[in-house]
Amino acid sequence: MEKKVLVLGGGISGIDSANLLLDHGNQVILFDSDTLKDTEKLKAEIKGDVAFVLGELPEGLEEELSLSVISPGISPEMPFVERLKNNGIQVISEIELAWLYEQGEAIGITGTNGKTTTTTLVGDIMKKAFGETKAFTVGNIGLPYTREVEKSSKGTVSVIELSSFQLETIRTFHPRVSAILNITQDHLNRHHTMENYAAVKERICMNQTREDSIILNYSDPFLRPFGESGLTPRVIWFSGNEKPERGYYLLGDEMRYTDGTSDELLLRTDEVQLVGQCNYENILAAIAIADAYGIDREISLPVIRTFKAVPHRIEFIREVNGVRYYNDSKGTNPDAAIQGIRAMTGKTILIGGGYDKEAEFDDWVEAFKDKTKKLLLLGQTKEKIAACCDRHGFTDYEFVSSLEEAVLTAASEALPGECVLLSPACASWGMFKNFEERGDRFRELVNTL
Repeated sequence: MEKKVLVLGGGISGIDSANLLLDHGNQVILFDSDTLKDTEKLKAEIKGDVAFVLGELPEGLEEELSLSVISPGISPEMPFVERLKNNGIQVISEIELAWLYEQGEAIGITGTNGKTTTTTLVGDIMKKAFGETKAFTVGNIGLPYTREVEKSSKGTVSVIELSSFQLETIRTFHPRVSAILNITQDHLNRHHTMENYAAVKERICMNQTREDSIILNYSDPFLRPFGESGLTPRVIWFSGNEKPERGYYLLGDEMRYTDGTSDELLLRTDEVQLVGQCNYENILAAIAIADAYGIDREISLPVIRTFKAVPHRIEFIREVNGVRYYNDSKGTNPDAAIQGIRAMTGKTILIGGGYDKEAEFDDWVEAFKDKTKKLLLLGQTKEKIAACCDRHGFTDYEFVSSLEEAVLTAASEALPGECVLLSPACASWGMFKNFEERGDRFRELVNTL
Protein backbone atom coordinates (compact mmCIF):
# COMPACT_ATOMS: atom_id res chain seq x y z
CA MET A 1 0.00 0.00 0.00
CA GLU A 2 1.38 3.38 -1.03
CA LYS A 3 2.23 5.76 1.81
CA LYS A 4 2.91 9.45 1.86
CA VAL A 5 6.17 10.02 3.75
CA LEU A 6 7.74 13.28 4.84
CA VAL A 7 11.55 13.31 4.69
CA LEU A 8 13.07 15.95 6.97
CA GLY A 9 16.36 17.35 5.63
CA GLY A 10 17.73 17.81 2.13
CA GLY A 11 21.25 16.55 2.73
CA ILE A 12 22.80 13.20 1.78
CA SER A 13 20.74 11.28 4.34
CA GLY A 14 17.49 12.84 3.18
CA ILE A 15 18.23 12.27 -0.51
CA ASP A 16 19.00 8.58 -0.01
CA SER A 17 15.98 8.10 2.24
CA ALA A 18 13.79 9.66 -0.45
CA ASN A 19 15.26 7.37 -3.11
CA LEU A 20 14.68 4.24 -1.03
CA LEU A 21 11.09 5.25 -0.30
CA LEU A 22 10.44 5.98 -3.97
CA ASP A 23 11.94 2.62 -4.99
CA HIS A 24 9.27 0.97 -2.85
CA GLY A 25 6.35 2.88 -4.27
CA ASN A 26 5.86 5.57 -1.65
CA GLN A 27 4.95 9.21 -2.22
CA VAL A 28 7.63 11.50 -0.84
CA ILE A 29 7.59 15.09 0.38
CA LEU A 30 11.05 16.47 1.13
CA PHE A 31 11.23 19.30 3.67
CA ASP A 32 14.16 21.60 4.40
CA SER A 33 14.08 24.72 6.55
CA ASP A 34 16.58 26.40 4.21
CA THR A 35 14.47 28.53 1.89
CA LEU A 36 17.45 28.90 -0.48
CA LYS A 37 17.89 25.16 -1.00
CA ASP A 38 18.52 24.38 -4.67
CA THR A 39 15.56 22.15 -5.56
CA GLU A 40 16.76 21.68 -9.14
CA LYS A 41 19.98 20.18 -7.84
CA LEU A 42 18.00 17.96 -5.47
CA LYS A 43 15.77 16.78 -8.32
CA ALA A 44 18.86 15.68 -10.23
CA GLU A 45 19.88 13.44 -7.31
CA ILE A 46 16.44 12.01 -6.53
CA LYS A 47 15.21 9.14 -8.71
CA GLY A 48 11.56 10.05 -9.02
CA ASP A 49 8.91 12.68 -8.41
CA VAL A 50 9.17 14.43 -5.07
CA ALA A 51 7.25 17.39 -3.70
CA PHE A 52 9.44 20.00 -2.02
CA VAL A 53 8.59 22.14 1.00
CA LEU A 54 11.08 24.81 2.06
CA GLY A 55 11.07 27.11 5.07
CA GLU A 56 8.11 26.05 7.19
CA LEU A 57 5.74 23.09 7.23
CA PRO A 58 2.28 24.08 5.98
CA GLU A 59 -0.57 23.80 8.46
CA GLY A 60 -2.47 20.54 8.13
CA LEU A 61 0.26 18.70 6.21
CA GLU A 62 0.51 16.05 8.93
CA GLU A 63 -3.05 14.94 8.13
CA GLU A 64 -1.78 13.57 4.82
CA LEU A 65 1.21 11.69 6.21
CA SER A 66 1.79 8.06 7.19
CA LEU A 67 5.39 8.47 8.39
CA SER A 68 8.28 10.92 8.72
CA VAL A 69 12.01 10.19 8.31
CA ILE A 70 14.36 12.59 10.08
CA SER A 71 17.93 13.34 9.03
CA PRO A 72 20.51 13.07 11.85
CA GLY A 73 21.40 16.76 11.71
CA ILE A 74 17.88 17.76 12.80
CA SER A 75 17.11 17.67 16.51
CA PRO A 76 13.93 15.84 17.53
CA GLU A 77 13.30 18.83 19.80
CA MET A 78 12.72 21.18 16.85
CA PRO A 79 9.18 22.62 16.99
CA PHE A 80 8.14 21.17 13.63
CA VAL A 81 9.29 17.70 14.73
CA GLU A 82 7.39 18.01 18.01
CA ARG A 83 4.36 19.08 16.00
CA LEU A 84 4.52 15.92 13.89
CA LYS A 85 4.83 13.69 16.95
CA ASN A 86 2.01 15.48 18.76
CA ASN A 87 -0.21 14.76 15.76
CA GLY A 88 0.54 11.04 15.83
CA ILE A 89 3.11 10.92 13.01
CA GLN A 90 5.89 8.47 13.79
CA VAL A 91 9.34 10.04 13.31
CA ILE A 92 12.09 7.52 12.52
CA SER A 93 15.75 7.76 11.61
CA GLU A 94 17.33 6.94 8.26
CA ILE A 95 18.84 3.92 10.03
CA GLU A 96 15.40 2.66 11.07
CA LEU A 97 14.07 3.21 7.55
CA ALA A 98 16.89 1.16 6.03
CA TRP A 99 16.38 -1.59 8.61
CA LEU A 100 12.79 -2.04 7.39
CA TYR A 101 14.26 -3.24 4.08
CA GLU A 102 17.28 -5.18 5.44
CA GLN A 103 17.33 -8.81 4.22
CA GLY A 104 20.54 -9.88 5.96
CA GLU A 105 22.09 -9.22 9.37
CA ALA A 106 23.64 -6.16 10.97
CA ILE A 107 26.52 -5.23 13.23
CA GLY A 108 26.04 -1.86 14.94
CA ILE A 109 28.94 0.17 16.34
CA THR A 110 28.67 3.39 18.34
CA GLY A 111 30.62 5.37 20.94
CA THR A 112 31.96 8.89 21.26
CA ASN A 113 35.36 8.10 19.72
CA GLY A 114 36.83 5.38 17.54
CA LYS A 115 33.61 4.52 15.68
CA THR A 116 34.88 5.05 12.15
CA THR A 117 38.18 3.22 12.63
CA THR A 118 36.48 0.26 14.32
CA THR A 119 33.63 0.14 11.79
CA THR A 120 36.02 0.26 8.84
CA LEU A 121 38.21 -2.44 10.37
CA VAL A 122 35.26 -4.72 11.14
CA GLY A 123 33.90 -4.07 7.64
CA ASP A 124 37.23 -5.15 6.12
CA ILE A 125 37.19 -8.31 8.24
CA MET A 126 33.66 -9.15 7.10
CA LYS A 127 34.57 -8.52 3.45
CA LYS A 128 37.52 -10.88 3.82
CA ALA A 129 35.30 -13.49 5.45
CA PHE A 130 32.27 -13.29 3.14
CA GLY A 131 33.41 -11.41 0.03
CA GLU A 132 33.07 -7.82 -1.19
CA THR A 133 29.47 -8.31 -2.36
CA LYS A 134 28.30 -9.81 0.92
CA ALA A 135 29.50 -7.18 3.43
CA PHE A 136 28.66 -3.49 3.50
CA THR A 137 30.25 -0.71 5.59
CA VAL A 138 27.67 2.04 6.01
CA GLY A 139 26.07 4.62 8.30
CA ASN A 140 27.69 7.62 9.95
CA ILE A 141 30.93 6.63 8.24
CA GLY A 142 29.77 8.62 5.20
CA LEU A 143 27.82 6.08 3.11
CA PRO A 144 24.11 6.13 4.03
CA TYR A 145 22.64 2.79 5.05
CA THR A 146 19.61 3.56 2.86
CA ARG A 147 21.84 3.67 -0.22
CA GLU A 148 23.23 0.14 0.22
CA VAL A 149 20.46 -1.80 1.97
CA GLU A 150 18.77 -2.95 -1.23
CA LYS A 151 21.91 -4.97 -2.01
CA SER A 152 21.28 -7.05 1.11
CA SER A 153 20.04 -10.62 1.00
CA LYS A 154 20.17 -13.71 3.14
CA GLY A 155 23.83 -14.24 4.06
CA THR A 156 24.91 -10.58 3.86
CA VAL A 157 26.02 -8.40 6.77
CA SER A 158 25.84 -4.62 7.10
CA VAL A 159 28.47 -3.11 9.42
CA ILE A 160 26.95 0.18 10.56
CA GLU A 161 28.57 3.15 12.30
CA LEU A 162 25.89 4.79 14.43
CA SER A 163 25.92 8.28 15.89
CA SER A 164 23.84 9.34 18.85
CA PHE A 165 21.76 11.44 16.45
CA GLN A 166 20.88 8.32 14.45
CA LEU A 167 20.09 6.24 17.54
CA GLU A 168 17.63 8.80 18.93
CA THR A 169 14.86 7.65 16.61
CA ILE A 170 15.37 3.93 16.01
CA ARG A 171 12.39 1.69 16.77
CA THR A 172 12.95 -1.90 15.59
CA PHE A 173 16.63 -1.84 14.53
CA HIS A 174 18.18 -5.10 15.73
CA PRO A 175 21.89 -5.82 15.22
CA ARG A 176 23.13 -9.35 15.84
CA VAL A 177 26.27 -7.85 17.40
CA SER A 178 26.43 -4.33 18.83
CA ALA A 179 29.28 -2.37 20.37
CA ILE A 180 29.58 0.80 22.44
CA LEU A 181 33.26 1.78 22.45
CA ASN A 182 33.19 4.60 25.02
CA ILE A 183 31.07 7.47 26.28
CA THR A 184 32.77 10.81 26.88
CA GLN A 185 31.60 14.42 26.73
CA ASP A 186 30.24 15.40 23.33
CA HIS A 187 27.13 16.88 21.70
CA LEU A 188 25.83 18.38 24.95
CA ASN A 189 24.38 21.22 22.88
CA ARG A 190 22.00 18.54 21.55
CA HIS A 191 21.60 16.07 24.43
CA HIS A 192 22.00 18.58 27.30
CA THR A 193 23.38 16.12 29.91
CA MET A 194 25.83 13.23 29.90
CA GLU A 195 23.09 10.97 31.26
CA ASN A 196 20.87 11.77 28.27
CA TYR A 197 23.78 11.26 25.88
CA ALA A 198 24.68 7.88 27.42
CA ALA A 199 21.04 6.74 27.35
CA VAL A 200 20.82 7.49 23.62
CA LYS A 201 23.99 5.50 22.90
CA GLU A 202 22.66 2.60 24.95
CA ARG A 203 19.58 2.35 22.70
CA ILE A 204 21.75 0.37 20.27
CA CYS A 205 20.86 -2.87 22.08
CA MET A 206 17.22 -2.12 22.87
CA ASN A 207 15.94 -4.87 20.54
CA GLN A 208 18.70 -7.44 21.00
CA THR A 209 17.86 -10.89 22.34
CA ARG A 210 19.71 -13.54 24.34
CA GLU A 211 21.02 -14.90 21.04
CA ASP A 212 22.86 -11.62 20.38
CA SER A 213 26.00 -9.98 21.79
CA ILE A 214 27.02 -6.52 22.91
CA ILE A 215 30.68 -5.46 23.22
CA LEU A 216 31.33 -2.87 25.94
CA ASN A 217 34.32 -0.98 27.34
CA TYR A 218 35.02 -2.42 30.81
CA SER A 219 36.87 0.72 31.93
CA ASP A 220 34.21 3.23 30.91
CA PRO A 221 32.37 4.76 33.91
CA PHE A 222 29.05 4.74 32.03
CA LEU A 223 29.38 1.38 30.27
CA ARG A 224 30.63 -0.77 33.15
CA PRO A 225 27.44 -0.28 35.24
CA PHE A 226 25.32 -0.48 32.09
CA GLY A 227 26.84 -3.86 31.20
CA GLU A 228 26.37 -5.10 34.75
CA SER A 229 22.72 -4.02 34.91
CA GLY A 230 21.28 -7.30 33.57
CA LEU A 231 21.17 -6.70 29.81
CA THR A 232 19.37 -9.17 27.57
CA PRO A 233 22.20 -9.75 25.06
CA ARG A 234 25.43 -11.48 26.06
CA VAL A 235 27.89 -8.88 27.37
CA ILE A 236 31.50 -9.11 26.14
CA TRP A 237 34.12 -6.81 27.68
CA PHE A 238 37.24 -5.15 26.33
CA SER A 239 39.62 -2.71 27.99
CA GLY A 240 42.83 -0.83 27.32
CA ASN A 241 43.40 -0.13 31.02
CA GLU A 242 42.57 -3.21 33.07
CA LYS A 243 41.94 -6.93 32.83
CA PRO A 244 38.29 -7.99 32.97
CA GLU A 245 37.30 -11.31 34.48
CA ARG A 246 36.51 -12.43 30.95
CA GLY A 247 37.29 -10.45 27.83
CA TYR A 248 39.87 -8.68 25.70
CA TYR A 249 42.51 -6.43 27.19
CA LEU A 250 45.81 -4.61 26.67
CA LEU A 251 48.78 -5.56 28.84
CA GLY A 252 51.85 -3.51 28.01
CA ASP A 253 52.45 -4.11 24.32
CA GLU A 254 50.25 -7.23 24.19
CA MET A 255 46.61 -7.55 23.17
CA ARG A 256 45.21 -10.56 25.02
CA TYR A 257 42.03 -12.53 25.72
CA THR A 258 41.05 -14.30 28.92
CA ASP A 259 38.16 -16.70 29.38
CA GLY A 260 38.47 -16.44 33.15
CA THR A 261 40.75 -19.46 33.43
CA SER A 262 43.41 -19.19 30.77
CA ASP A 263 44.97 -16.33 28.81
CA GLU A 264 46.07 -16.11 25.21
CA LEU A 265 48.11 -13.60 23.26
CA LEU A 266 46.27 -12.22 20.24
CA LEU A 267 48.59 -9.54 18.84
CA ARG A 268 51.49 -7.33 19.85
CA THR A 269 51.24 -3.62 19.25
CA ASP A 270 54.33 -3.64 17.02
CA GLU A 271 52.53 -6.05 14.67
CA VAL A 272 49.88 -3.49 13.67
CA GLN A 273 49.96 -0.31 11.58
CA LEU A 274 47.76 1.77 13.91
CA VAL A 275 49.34 3.81 16.72
CA GLY A 276 48.11 4.98 20.13
CA GLN A 277 46.18 3.32 22.94
CA CYS A 278 42.87 4.51 21.51
CA ASN A 279 43.57 2.48 18.38
CA TYR A 280 44.67 -0.56 20.36
CA GLU A 281 41.31 -0.38 22.11
CA ASN A 282 39.59 -0.14 18.72
CA ILE A 283 41.44 -3.29 17.64
CA LEU A 284 40.40 -5.16 20.79
CA ALA A 285 36.79 -4.17 20.14
CA ALA A 286 37.06 -5.29 16.51
CA ILE A 287 38.45 -8.70 17.53
CA ALA A 288 35.63 -9.06 20.06
CA ILE A 289 33.02 -8.19 17.41
CA ALA A 290 34.51 -10.60 14.87
CA ASP A 291 34.73 -13.40 17.45
CA ALA A 292 31.13 -12.80 18.55
CA TYR A 293 30.02 -12.99 14.92
CA GLY A 294 31.84 -16.29 14.51
CA ILE A 295 34.74 -15.17 12.30
CA ASP A 296 37.83 -17.36 12.53
CA ARG A 297 40.87 -15.51 13.83
CA GLU A 298 42.88 -16.89 10.94
CA ILE A 299 40.79 -14.42 8.91
CA SER A 300 40.46 -11.50 11.32
CA LEU A 301 44.01 -11.15 12.67
CA PRO A 302 45.80 -10.89 9.29
CA VAL A 303 43.35 -8.14 8.26
CA ILE A 304 44.10 -6.26 11.48
CA ARG A 305 47.86 -6.54 10.99
CA THR A 306 47.75 -4.77 7.61
CA PHE A 307 44.99 -2.25 8.37
CA LYS A 308 46.11 1.38 8.08
CA ALA A 309 44.73 4.50 9.75
CA VAL A 310 41.50 5.89 8.38
CA PRO A 311 41.93 9.43 6.95
CA HIS A 312 41.61 12.22 9.53
CA ARG A 313 42.16 9.87 12.50
CA ILE A 314 45.76 10.28 13.70
CA GLU A 315 46.70 9.97 10.02
CA PHE A 316 50.41 10.35 9.28
CA ILE A 317 50.81 12.70 6.33
CA ARG A 318 54.54 13.14 5.76
CA GLU A 319 57.87 14.08 7.31
CA VAL A 320 59.35 17.46 6.37
CA ASN A 321 62.82 18.48 7.60
CA GLY A 322 62.66 15.82 10.30
CA VAL A 323 59.20 16.97 11.52
CA ARG A 324 56.30 14.48 11.37
CA TYR A 325 52.84 15.88 10.48
CA TYR A 326 49.61 14.17 11.63
CA ASN A 327 46.03 14.84 10.63
CA ASP A 328 43.55 14.11 13.44
CA SER A 329 40.75 16.36 12.19
CA LYS A 330 38.24 13.81 13.48
CA GLY A 331 39.33 14.80 16.99
CA THR A 332 36.16 16.89 17.28
CA ASN A 333 35.80 16.65 21.07
CA PRO A 334 38.28 16.90 23.95
CA ASP A 335 38.47 13.17 24.68
CA ALA A 336 39.21 12.31 21.05
CA ALA A 337 41.89 15.01 20.99
CA ILE A 338 43.42 13.57 24.16
CA GLN A 339 43.93 10.29 22.30
CA GLY A 340 45.58 12.15 19.45
CA ILE A 341 48.17 13.91 21.61
CA ARG A 342 48.87 10.71 23.55
CA ALA A 343 49.77 8.97 20.29
CA MET A 344 52.54 11.47 19.49
CA THR A 345 56.09 10.23 20.08
CA GLY A 346 57.85 13.59 20.48
CA LYS A 347 57.29 17.19 21.51
CA THR A 348 54.33 18.49 19.54
CA ILE A 349 53.00 21.72 18.10
CA LEU A 350 49.26 21.27 18.43
CA ILE A 351 46.62 23.00 16.30
CA GLY A 352 43.26 23.28 18.05
CA GLY A 353 39.98 25.16 18.25
CA GLY A 354 36.83 25.47 16.16
CA TYR A 355 33.07 25.40 16.69
CA ASP A 356 31.78 25.44 20.27
CA LYS A 357 29.74 22.33 21.19
CA GLU A 358 29.61 23.49 24.82
CA ALA A 359 32.38 21.12 25.85
CA GLU A 360 34.85 21.77 28.66
CA PHE A 361 38.56 21.58 27.84
CA ASP A 362 40.20 21.05 31.25
CA ASP A 363 41.03 17.36 30.79
CA TRP A 364 42.43 18.01 27.32
CA VAL A 365 44.71 20.80 28.53
CA GLU A 366 45.96 18.68 31.43
CA ALA A 367 46.65 15.78 29.05
CA PHE A 368 48.61 17.78 26.48
CA LYS A 369 50.63 20.03 28.81
CA ASP A 370 53.71 17.81 29.14
CA LYS A 371 53.82 16.90 25.44
CA THR A 372 52.83 20.15 23.80
CA LYS A 373 55.56 22.59 22.83
CA LYS A 374 53.04 25.13 21.59
CA LEU A 375 49.30 25.38 21.01
CA LEU A 376 48.01 27.27 17.96
CA LEU A 377 44.38 28.30 18.43
CA LEU A 378 41.79 29.28 15.85
CA GLY A 379 38.03 29.42 15.48
CA GLN A 380 35.11 30.25 17.74
CA THR A 381 36.55 28.52 20.82
CA LYS A 382 40.06 29.98 20.77
CA GLU A 383 39.49 32.44 23.63
CA LYS A 384 37.60 29.86 25.70
CA ILE A 385 40.46 27.38 25.30
CA ALA A 386 43.06 30.07 26.05
CA ALA A 387 41.28 30.91 29.31
CA CYS A 388 41.28 27.22 30.20
CA CYS A 389 45.03 27.04 29.44
CA ASP A 390 45.64 30.01 31.74
CA ARG A 391 43.77 28.31 34.58
CA HIS A 392 45.97 25.24 34.20
CA GLY A 393 49.24 27.13 33.92
CA PHE A 394 49.86 26.50 30.22
CA THR A 395 50.84 29.77 28.52
CA ASP A 396 52.58 28.59 25.33
CA TYR A 397 49.66 29.35 23.04
CA GLU A 398 49.11 31.73 20.15
CA PHE A 399 46.03 32.84 18.22
CA VAL A 400 46.02 32.34 14.45
CA SER A 401 43.42 33.53 11.98
CA SER A 402 43.34 30.53 9.66
CA LEU A 403 44.49 26.95 9.20
CA GLU A 404 46.96 28.23 6.60
CA GLU A 405 48.58 30.52 9.17
CA ALA A 406 48.62 27.67 11.71
CA VAL A 407 50.50 25.31 9.38
CA LEU A 408 53.06 27.94 8.36
CA THR A 409 53.63 28.96 11.98
CA ALA A 410 54.03 25.34 13.07
CA ALA A 411 56.45 24.61 10.22
CA SER A 412 58.60 27.60 11.17
CA GLU A 413 58.86 26.62 14.84
CA ALA A 414 58.98 22.79 14.83
CA LEU A 415 62.42 21.18 15.18
CA PRO A 416 63.65 17.84 13.83
CA GLY A 417 62.24 14.96 15.91
CA GLU A 418 59.10 16.95 16.82
CA CYS A 419 55.53 16.54 15.57
CA VAL A 420 52.82 18.86 14.26
CA LEU A 421 49.32 17.62 15.04
CA LEU A 422 45.94 18.91 13.90
CA SER A 423 43.62 17.63 16.64
CA PRO A 424 41.18 20.47 17.28
CA ALA A 425 38.97 19.13 20.13
CA CYS A 426 36.15 21.00 18.37
CA ALA A 427 33.84 20.64 15.39
CA SER A 428 34.76 22.30 12.10
CA TRP A 429 31.53 24.22 11.48
CA GLY A 430 31.87 27.93 10.85
CA MET A 431 35.23 27.50 9.13
CA PHE A 432 34.76 24.28 7.16
CA LYS A 433 31.80 22.23 5.94
CA ASN A 434 32.89 19.20 7.97
CA PHE A 435 35.94 17.59 9.59
CA GLU A 436 36.84 15.91 6.28
CA GLU A 437 37.15 19.24 4.48
CA ARG A 438 39.25 20.59 7.37
CA GLY A 439 41.54 17.53 7.31
CA ASP A 440 41.84 17.57 3.52
CA ARG A 441 42.86 21.24 3.63
CA PHE A 442 45.45 20.50 6.32
CA ARG A 443 46.87 17.69 4.20
CA GLU A 444 47.06 19.98 1.17
CA LEU A 445 48.89 22.64 3.17
CA VAL A 446 51.39 20.15 4.61
CA ASN A 447 52.07 18.69 1.18
CA THR A 448 53.01 22.15 -0.15
CA LEU A 449 55.68 22.72 2.54
